[in-house]
Amino acid sequence: MAGLLFLAFAYFAVGQAAVNRSGAQTAADAAALAAAQDTRDQLADLWVEDVLDPTKWQQIFEGVGAAEDPCRRAAELAAQNDASVDDCAPDGLRFTVAVQTNKTAGDSVIPATSTTHAHASATAVIKSLCTFDPPGADPEGAVLPTLTCNDKDGEREWELDPKDLGVLPKPEDLFDVHLTND
Repeated sequence: MAGLLFLAFAYFAVGQAAVNRSGAQTAADAAALAAAQDTRDQLADLWVEDVLDPTKWQQIFEGVGAAEDPCRRAAELAAQNDASVDDCAPDGLRFTVAVQTNKTAGDSVIPATSTTHAHASATAVIKSLCTFDPPGADPEGAVLPTLTCNDKDGEREWELDPKDLGVLPKPEDLFDVHLTND
């Protein structure tokens, strides 16, 4: 009887550890996505600021120019998921975040569970959805290139008039953010 009771508690401890590990993965996924989305929003803001200077567009779509640290946002999302960031490694348009849960699996018949924290990592990437023909010889900026953006709904062309910009693409129209396994 004691053996069966011990096995039941051991299975319970393993279950607690699995739940804790799942929470760590959720926190890592959220943190990596938050870092990437923060950078995506910064790049979209840069594009809006420089929309009248299409010579800067390509660099922005390649991820150049985001100034704020995306790891700050990753740490916020990890904390909201009861974890802390062990490592945050932005690399261009790729963001890898490793987290550790704040809680352990708890006390059980397996002593290590009371001091062991779950760890997980995740990687999110930003992908530009838009292309355009390089700007022609128009030093006055009277004509802007057509911006062609592809997303899950298909292709959309943005005809931009420098005198009346009207509705501009949103960050999610310009860039896709998703988790990756590679």
